[in-house]
Amino acid sequence: MTSLPAGAETRLQAPGPQGPLEGSLLPGQPMVLIIPGSGATDRDGNGPGYRPETYRLLAEGLAARGIGSLRIDKRGLHGSRAAVPDAEAVTMADYAADIAAWAGVLRARGADRLWLAGHSEGGLVALLAAGRLPDLCGLVLLATPGRRIGLVLREQLDRALPGPLRAEAEGLLARLEAGQGLPEAIPPALLPLFRPSLAGFLASLFALDPPALAAAVRPPLLVLQGLLDLQVTQADAAALAAARPDARLVLLPGVNHVLKAVGEDPADNLAAYADPDRPLAPGVVEAIADFVAPAP
Repeated sequence: MTSLPAGAETRLQAPGPQGPLEGSLLPGQPMVLIIPGSGATDRDGNGPGYRPETYRLLAEGLAARGIGSLRIDKRGLHGSRAAVPDAEAVTMADYAADIAAWAGVLRARGADRLWLAGHSEGGLVALLAAGRLPDLCGLVLLATPGRRIGLVLREQLDRALPGPLRAEAEGLLARLEAGQGLPEAIPPALLPLFRPSLAGFLASLFALDPPALAAAVRPPLLVLQGLLDLQVTQADAAALAAARPDARLVLLPGVNHVLKAVGEDPADNLAAYADPDRPLAPGVVEAIADFVAPAP
């Protein structure tokens, strides 16, 4: 674990819809705004049932190289829970608006070289937010889906669900892709993913075309992907990079979705999700640091 001076990290707030958004700032230049992935993932990269501390480790690794970072809690969750009364009544555009609010706060504090680094779903938020930030230095997409979410979820659910539930899930995916929303009756086993309260958010997510978003952004783009990622694949990274021929593509062997070094055994891969003491895989911090602050 990187040792930082006492008091180096400070809490920061940005204006949210009904209350403040909150994050943790480590000083330095340039400044990297780290955008969390899906669900209840917090500013450190942790959530219900998983605690890899990925974003904290990334922030500390960048700080050791003089690069600043802000890692944030999403609206309605954790330190940003006062921003909206219902954390599930959101859209991807809402998350992108929050990133623009954070960028304004960082600019006011003197961050004149701002980069976005989005992990998993957070990479899609970064792509959406880039259109709101004309003076953005660039984007880092970490384990970010490069195909429509319906295709990515199908692959994940095909591996995880027994036959009858796969058929039920396929029907729900088809409805979302057609813009029909969710029915009132959802099999209990599928409720964690297809809760009716998430219908609006899922509609906004399913509408996104990641390669089209990547092609539309103008700032420099780094796509970083672990080759032992069980959630997002090399094909996703390739699709994002192909949309931007000038993108930098970094593929890391032996690295999983939470950017830890793992073995071929799926049990070790999953164990890394709950191991805050396992460091980030070699090459992760280095690739990002070289991209946002190349050596003179």
